[in-house]
Amino acid sequence: MYRCAHPEYSSPLAVAFALAATLWCLPGAAQVQRNFPPTALRGELVVGTPPLVRLNGEPSQLAPGARIRGQNNMLQMSGSLEGNKLLVNYTLDMSGQIRDVWILTPEEGSKRPWPKTMLDAQTWLFDFGAQTWTKP
Repeated sequence: MYRCAHPEYSSPLAVAFALAATLWCLPGAAQVQRNFPPTALRGELVVGTPPLVRLNGEPSQLAPGARIRGQNNMLQMSGSLEGNKLLVNYTLDMSGQIRDVWILTPEEGSKRPWPKTMLDAQTWLFDFGAQTWTKP
């Protein structure tokens, strides 16, 4: 049986089109805005021997099943972050343990004010679409 590549699959125009489509998609992937819940607070996290951490200088603990998302929004293991000082947004569970953690990029950490205490979160106004807080 005669086997050869079909001309429509190997033409330079098809290859150029595939390359252009790939390059067109790349800039959009880098500009995805992460959405944080309105219950998230900002703090400084230092990971010790898991599940022990220091949150804003105070001893704390990661909840069972806690999720830590890196700057690329991928899950990270707490053991790989041991000893690092990180600027994060975080949520707490009902017992006061840290449930969700998002390690912030420099842009996320510096350009938007974010509440650091529950009292701030209760008095400030949150715009979920823009992911911004405004003080009254």
